[in-house]
Amino acid sequence: MESLEQEIRVLIADALMLGDELGDDFDPEADLFATLGLDSVDALEIAMAVKRSYGFEMDQDDEEGRAAFRSLRSLAAWVSARREAQAES
Repeated sequence: MESLEQEIRVLIADALMLGDELGDDFDPEADLFATLGLDSVDALEIAMAVKRSYGFEMDQDDEEGRAAFRSLRSLAAWVSARREAQAES
């Protein structure tokens, strides 16, 4: 899961042009929106980047989507769960 967290860290940094704000010392449990000052447009950018990279659509407006966007770790867990479900089908 750690490598997936790293992938998603880079994905978010690239999608939002954050540079070093999401460096290796960024706490994967930190609240993404509060810590980075993100808004709904940023969430949409992240959702589109996730879809491009992993092929999974996110709805950041439903409960599951909001939970996935809580932290880097929760977003990695969301992607991992989708991968597992896809592999099982």
